[in-house]
Amino acid sequence: MADETPIEEILNTIGDEHARTVLASVSRKSGSAKELADRLDLSQPTIYRRLDVLQEHDLIKERTLVADDGNHYKEYRCNFDSTVISLEDDEYDVRIFRKENLPDRFTQLWDELGVK
Repeated sequence: MADETPIEEILNTIGDEHARTVLASVSRKSGSAKELADRLDLSQPTIYRRLDVLQEHDLIKERTLVADDGNHYKEYRCNFDSTVISLEDDEYDVRIFRKENLPDRFTQLWDELGVK
């Protein structure tokens, strides 16, 4: 895993049903906390707690937008394209693939393969 977040923390995060629901929703369509609460029929405090955890592990990104009335709000979106969780010899491996870092990811993969 390119991130230095412990695998157990990532697994615990995506093991939470509400966090998975929020993550799945923002992977399909970005939205504000209020939009997500309405869309997912969850309370805003529940949404905010999950957004905080997902953001802490760099699984989502936020950006600040300005509404027509001039008020600011945050919109959340998924920060990766895919993830692979594998189990080998009683050890988990979590790989998160991000499109925007493709050249860096290729270099890292190349280095991991030991190609010189």
